[in-house]
Amino acid sequence: MIPKHVHEAFAWAKQRYEDLGVDVDASLRILSSIPISLHCWQADDVGGFERAGAALGGGGLAVTGNYPGKARNIAEMQQDLEKVYSLLPGRHRLSLHASYGDFGGAAVDRDAVLPEHFAGWVDWARDLGIGLDFNCTLFSHPRADGGFTLSSKDEANRAFWVEHVKRCRAISDFIGRELNNRCIHNIWIPDGMKDTPADRIGYRRQLLKSLDEILEQPYQPNHMVDAVESKLFGIGSESYVVGSFEFYLSYALTRKKLLCVDAGHFHPTEVVGDKISSLMLYLDELLLHMTRGVRWDSDHVVTLNDESLLICQEIVRSGALDRVHVGLDFFDASINRIGAYVTGTRAVLKALLIALLEPVELLRGHEEQGRWYQRLALLEELKSMPYGAIWDYYCQQSDLPFGTGLIAEIEEYEYNVLSKRS
Repeated sequence: MIPKHVHEAFAWAKQRYEDLGVDVDASLRILSSIPISLHCWQADDVGGFERAGAALGGGGLAVTGNYPGKARNIAEMQQDLEKVYSLLPGRHRLSLHASYGDFGGAAVDRDAVLPEHFAGWVDWARDLGIGLDFNCTLFSHPRADGGFTLSSKDEANRAFWVEHVKRCRAISDFIGRELNNRCIHNIWIPDGMKDTPADRIGYRRQLLKSLDEILEQPYQPNHMVDAVESKLFGIGSESYVVGSFEFYLSYALTRKKLLCVDAGHFHPTEVVGDKISSLMLYLDELLLHMTRGVRWDSDHVVTLNDESLLICQEIVRSGALDRVHVGLDFFDASINRIGAYVTGTRAVLKALLIALLEPVELLRGHEEQGRWYQRLALLEELKSMPYGAIWDYYCQQSDLPFGTGLIAEIEEYEYNVLSKRS
C-alpha cells in the first residue's frame, strides 16, 4: 500500500511533467525494463576467489580502506548481492570477473579456467532470474607483474594471456547458452609503461595480433558478444597505455565489436556524455561502465552528478536505450560495501529517470526554431522539477525503502550479517 502522502506527491509531480508533454507512466515502464549490470568486485575489494586471502595487486589498480564485513567466499558474496538486488527497483544483472570462479580450493591458473568453474554462478543467476556478464582477468597475477599481457613481446607470456581470454570467451558462451540470456564478455588489459616508451606502435601491434587471434573463434551472438575497453593511464603506466581509446575505437569499428566506455578512463576535462552521440552513429552497440573519477580514475561510488546525468540524457536523447548496455565499475572499501552498491546503482537509475522525464521533443523544437532563450529557460526549469516524487513512488510500487529509510535498511544488514564476519 503506497502511503497517501507519496501518492499525492506523485500525482502533483506527474501533472507538472504532463504539462510539458511527458508521459510519466511510459517513462517508468521504460525505466523498469533497463537492466544495470552490477560488478561483483565491489563486494570483496577486487580480491577474487582463486586463493584464500587473495588481495588486489598490480595492473594499475588500488583499493583503499578496510571497512569490516567484506565477502570472504562465494556464498557470502551471493548473500550480499541478493540483499543489494532486494533494495533496487527493476531487475538487474551481474558482471563477473574470471578470478571469481568456484575453484574448489584447487590451484587453477588463468589459462586453465573452465565453464564448470562458473556453473554454480549460472545456477544462482537462474534461480534469481537475472543475466550474467563476464570479464577476463589480466591483473593480480605474476605474469602481469612485468606490465604487459596481451601486448607482451615475450611470446610465452603473450600466449598465456591469449589462452586465458579464449577460455573466458568460451565461458561467456556457456553462460549465455545456459541462461538463454546474452552474456557480454569485456576485455580490459592494464598494459603500459611508467615512463616514455620508444616503441608505442610495437606493443600496439602485439595487442592487435593477440586480439585477432583470440577472436578467431566465432560464437552465436545471441549467446555472447565481445567488448573492448580502453584506459587513459594507471598507477605504474602513467606515460603510456597500450589499449588507448583510439586503439579500441578503431578496433571495435573494424572488427564489429562492442566498445566499452568507462566514465573514469578519460582525461578529467573530457566530457564522456558528449561522446555517446558520436559513437552511436558508427557503432551498433556500446557497453558503458558508470563510475566516478575524483581527479583521476579512482572508481568512486557513482553519484547523481552532472556527468552521470549527461551520460544518461545523451543515451535517451540519442534514442539508444536498446543499444547501450549500462554496467557499473567502482570499488570503495572505506564504507559499507552494500550501501555503496545500492547508492551507486540507484544514482544511475535516478539519472536515467530524469533523462526519461525530459521533454526532448519540446526542447528540440525550441532548438530547431532558433528559440535559444526558450531552450535555456526550459533546461534550467527542468533542474528543479519534482523528479524525486516520481522516484519515491517508483520505489514504493516495488515495496522498497526510499529516502533516508534506505540507511536504516543497510544498517540493519550490517548489524545482523556483516558485523558477524571476522
